[in-house]
Amino acid sequence: MKYLLGIDLGSSSVKVALVDADSGECKATAHWPETEAPIKALQPGWAEQKADDWWCYFKEALRKLAHLTPPSTLHSVAAIGISYQMHGLVCMDKDLQPLRDAIIWCDSRGVPYGEHAPLPGNFTAAKLAWVKEHEPTLFDRIRYILLPGDYLALRLTGTPATTACGLSEMMLWDFDTKCVSSAMMTHFGFPEDIISPLVPTFGEQGRVSREAAAELGIPAGIPVAYRAGDQPNNALSLGVLNPGEVAATAGTSGVVYGVASGEWQAASGLNVFLHVNHYLGVMHCVNGCGIMNAWIKRQVAPTATYDEINTLAAQAPIGCDGLTILPFGNGAERVLLNRNIGSSIHGIDLNRHGQAHLLRAAQEGVAFALIYGMEKMGDVHVIRAGKANMFLSPLFRQTLSNVSGATIELYDTDGSVGAARGAGLGAGIYHTPDEAFASLQCLLRVEPEHSGTTREAYARWKSILDTNIHTFDASNTNTITQ
Repeated sequence: MKYLLGIDLGSSSVKVALVDADSGECKATAHWPETEAPIKALQPGWAEQKADDWWCYFKEALRKLAHLTPPSTLHSVAAIGISYQMHGLVCMDKDLQPLRDAIIWCDSRGVPYGEHAPLPGNFTAAKLAWVKEHEPTLFDRIRYILLPGDYLALRLTGTPATTACGLSEMMLWDFDTKCVSSAMMTHFGFPEDIISPLVPTFGEQGRVSREAAAELGIPAGIPVAYRAGDQPNNALSLGVLNPGEVAATAGTSGVVYGVASGEWQAASGLNVFLHVNHYLGVMHCVNGCGIMNAWIKRQVAPTATYDEINTLAAQAPIGCDGLTILPFGNGAERVLLNRNIGSSIHGIDLNRHGQAHLLRAAQEGVAFALIYGMEKMGDVHVIRAGKANMFLSPLFRQTLSNVSGATIELYDTDGSVGAARGAGLGAGIYHTPDEAFASLQCLLRVEPEHSGTTREAYARWKSILDTNIHTFDASNTNTITQ
């Protein structure tokens, strides 16, 4: 019997999944740490994590997984796949050791550098530009720059490498020439030899080294056969591979990810990069999604479970009697053209509003923020998502469906399971995506209800957002670049 090991390196934890290669069934999952991994913020808008911690989290998650399966199971792993938090920057020295803590996806310090490129300020190239200016001695010692998934693969195989998809999410890929973008490297003054060798998204990217095998308790020689950023991987996990298809997630950040048709490519405020099958992937990201929901929970109902939170929120009426939350408090937002307007609460009536209103307003605010970016994609008829995180809330998913007009399909998958199945494709165990995801099941369909009240609440939310944008622009001298 053969198994596939999937790894999902997130900013909150590292999750692992073991999938039976023959049946496609997920046999066990585990994650570490149990509570959210820390994010270091030395200054406002900064976000860093220690890359070595990711490796430690992976080891602990794998140890937990081993306790959930028969002793021989991990010795029957035929391939490993990696999904990872996108847009991070790991600076490696000549000895392949990290030079500094990794600058992760929600860090906003690169915004000014992105505006002059122009490119999204939270993408890897802009972060490296910040390092070049503010830490020049360290910059001169960089041998390779890696994404978080590249770092994990390096620890597994001993070999530094990245993918074309990875370079596109760094904003260092030339879509026309299909190679490293000389124009971007020249613009920023980056030496081209800091880019590690390219490996395919699907295919052998290296094999587990003897050192890593001894540390992890698995056999040496297992191929690492797939890696992708978390959002392209989520789309793969949901079978979103063809133009016009759309996937969504609502974890720490919230994302709507579509495979591009022509009119999406030029839309201001959307991120564009290579999908896993080298179509164009188009992404709208709200940095403050689940983290907004978690923050409001801590403030007004800290002892409640999320199921209880969802029940409490549903007690407030649609539109929350005029209470509105903008959830943009986790860094600069690309859909707002790199503005960092923060989160804010509007219209509080001290005689009417209470716990339920605040909880509902947070969920509505996140749904509205996702819809705000989706409007740039044109008509979206079906949204596929894993039945997890905020999609567990009936209120959240119905709000998203009602205003967008899209049917929401929820599936029994997640990033680690998708990465495992991607490894099966990369190792040649599966010959087509249909074969790899044959066991994928739709658990629930949410149809839009024609609720004028919900659309009125969204219109009010947009009006408040416009006012906040105008206020931000009036008080900032930085040029906002599309």
